[in-house]
This record gives sequence, structure tokens and C-alpha cells, in this order.
Amino acid sequence: MKSLILILFFGLTNYLLSQEVMPGLTIFTPQNGGGGGGGGTTTYLKNENGTTIKTWNHSNGPASMPYMYPDSSILYPYRVNNPTMNSGGVGGGVQRISWNGEILWDFVMSNDTYQHHHDVEPLPNGNVLIVAWERFTASEAIALGREVINNPLNECWSEAILEYNPDLDEIVWEWHLWDHFIQDVNPSLPNYGNISDHPELWNINEGTIGGAGGPGGEPNADWIHINAIAYNSELDQIVFSSRHVNEIFVIDHSTTTDEAAGHTGGIYGKGGDFLYRWGNPQNYGRGNSGNQQLNSQHGVNWIKSGYPGENNFILYNNVYSGQNSAVFEISPPYDSNGNYIIEDGQPYGPSNVTWMHTGGFYSNVQSGAFRLQNGNTLITDADSKRIFEVTYNGSIVYDFIQNNAQMIPRAQKYNYDHFSSYEPGDVNADENIDVLDIVLVVNIILGLSSDVPASDYNQDGITNVLDIVAIVNIILGG
Repeated sequence: MKSLILILFFGLTNYLLSQEVMPGLTIFTPQNGGGGGGGGTTTYLKNENGTTIKTWNHSNGPASMPYMYPDSSILYPYRVNNPTMNSGGVGGGVQRISWNGEILWDFVMSNDTYQHHHDVEPLPNGNVLIVAWERFTASEAIALGREVINNPLNECWSEAILEYNPDLDEIVWEWHLWDHFIQDVNPSLPNYGNISDHPELWNINEGTIGGAGGPGGEPNADWIHINAIAYNSELDQIVFSSRHVNEIFVIDHSTTTDEAAGHTGGIYGKGGDFLYRWGNPQNYGRGNSGNQQLNSQHGVNWIKSGYPGENNFILYNNVYSGQNSAVFEISPPYDSNGNYIIEDGQPYGPSNVTWMHTGGFYSNVQSGAFRLQNGNTLITDADSKRIFEVTYNGSIVYDFIQNNAQMIPRAQKYNYDHFSSYEPGDVNADENIDVLDIVLVVNIILGLSSDVPASDYNQDGITNVLDIVAIVNIILGG
């Protein structure tokens, strides 16, 4: 009788505290210092109740957020010591680390030509997309029609997206922004044209090259500042965010490297040119400052298929209104063939966001948002070291602040069914079978939490009281 009362008590408490929280595991890595290396730090994995169930310790701080593979290993982008190019979000290294902390592989991209920064993206085939600054001289940029280079380095750091194959330990696909510039100041150059006629290209004279925005305030040539990247396997497309020009961009990943350097090829027929862009149409001559929707945004990604808002974009708009950030969900316009629609002389739509959450949070750096399977949205407010989960109507159902950290770049949450391996009975995945697992099974049976594979202890295809009995027997040593 006492045991039953205890179970019901814990079950009721869990229901009151988290009845609308999406079950799953949230992963993040606090940043404890700036500059190359960024100091040692720890990656945390928490369940939906806020319990830390796993940690990984690192000697170098994060460039952005970690990712989890179905086998429970993690992908960790980190800050190398003494990077070759140094600005906000500098990284340089990527590791895959097992559940038990073994480094499975370690790839460094920090050399005279390339410097990884900010984000990475694991692909379904085991490869990894890596964002990198690509170093060019001021004279090379001027030769392509750039008018002003205003930094003492006399350099121009463009951007590249590179696909790394860890089995081969080599780059197997490349996309370079340098191949997709247009300018309207020098008719003698081959990339001369009317900016507004070519939204698929980047105006080489848009944005400021360089400044003193690096760690420690040293000069840099960071121009584009890609701060997030995501991949859609159904579309075979990549989306990335550029903070410095306040836009998001979509490119075709189905191209070969040669096609990605040109303007034809790939399943969408446009080579490496932009398939879509949104946020600041004045960049391509189809709007003005009044048409700008984004300001210093981060963390763009697609909403997964089957989730509310599937295939829409969701992102963190850092400077929305005054000292307020906002999370935007946008629905890009498609035609019947899945191509992005843009009308002659008009900017890419939409003109309005599909959904927005704002108020009470603000971060000038990093941050992000992910739509969850139950329709909630997980939001990271980097500057405040805060991770919170909101329902579609804006109610906060989970709220966490990480003390003793500089910031949390970004966090994300995985459903339990993301993982290919689990221990039956360990419902909260904390590597222990105890009363907390019974509480979760009770909640699942009552319909208060979503079912997970580990709750079906006897593996009969349904979670019911027989699974509770089995777990109780395990706890009692039966």
C-alpha cells in the first residue's frame, strides 16, 4: 500500500509539473570563455524533468551546440587553440564522442585557407557539413568588383560549406560563396549585372568586410558570418543564416562539387546558386529597410516532417523589437513541383510570419529554436543561459537557467525514439531502473506522457500494468 501511494504521489507530481512538456532528452554545452580554446566545459544531457542523466567533459569549449546520433554518441564542434582566423563563433575542430566518452574521430579545420566556425550538421550518411571562413586577399575581392575593404588585414573572409567523410578522412563535397557573386559597378567584369534581376546571387558589395569584432577585439575580415546550418534530407537542401546581412539562404546539396561552383545542375537545375532567401530583400534590390524582417538572426532549421508546421523554417530573430528577441516560423512559397516561388520584381515571400513567440527574453548572440513533435518549441536564450519550452499558444512549460556559465550557444531536444539502442525499463534513460521509471510508465498509461520504447519492458508491443510489475520486480531484485 505504501509503495502504491508513493507511485501515485510521484505520478501526480510529475503530471502537475510537466503535463505539457515534450518527453525527450535535451543536450547543450555551456560556453565558459571566449577566444580560441574557450576553456574547458561540459556537455549536459537532461530528461524532460530537468534531471541530468549524462555529461561529457571537454578540454576545449564549444563553437556552437552538440548533436546526438541514434547510437547515443555525440557530435561536438569545438574551439581550437590559436585559430588561424579569429572572430565571433570561432571553432576549428569537430569530434564524434561515444556515450562513454571515447573520442571516435577528431577532425580539425584550421589552416591558412579555411577556419571552421559556429555550426556543423550531421548527415544521414554519416558525413558532416562544416561551415568555414575562406580566406581571400583584398586584391582578389577587388578583382571581382568589390569596392571597399575596410580592415587592416587586407583580407576578405568569404564562406564555404564543406562535407567531411570521417571514414575516408577527406572532404567529399564543397560549396563556395565565392562562386556566386554579382556586382553592378564594373561592366568589364564577367559577374557584372543588375542586382535586382539576380536574387539567386550575392551582391559582392553588400555588407562590411572587417572590423574589430573578434575575441579580444582584434581586427578580422569576417564578412558574411554564417552562424547556423541545417539539412533537409527529403529535399536534399541546405539552409544557412548570415547574421551580418540579416538573411537566411537555401542551396541545393544534390549537386556535384563542380555543379555547386556554377549556375546549372542538381535536381533543381540551379547549380550552387540560391534556391531561396528571406529576411532582407534590400540586399538584392527588391525592397528597402522597411521590408527587412530579420536582424542578427541565428539558429535556422526546418521543422521535421510529421511535426506541426512540417517543412516550414523556424529561427531565432535576435533583435526583433528593442530589447526583445523573437522566434519566427515562416512558410516559404512553393509551386506544384516543389520549387520556391518568386514573382518578377518582387521579393521572396512570405510577407508575414506563420507563428511567433516573443516577450521576456533577449540575446544579442547565438541562440536558437526547434519545433518539437507535440507542437511545443524549445528555445535557447544564449545570453541569459536559459533553455525554455513553450506551447503553440505561448505557455511556458519548462524553464531552466544554467548558472556559472558565460552562455549557452544553443540546445536541442530529441525524442526517445530517436535512439536506436535503449535498455527496457530505463524509461528516463538515466542508466538506472528505479521508481522514477515507474512514475513515467504510470504517466504513459494514464496518457499524460508519450510512449517510449523503453517503457514496454516485456516487449509485447504495449505499455501497461504488466510492465510496471516487471520493473518493480527488477527494483526489488527479482
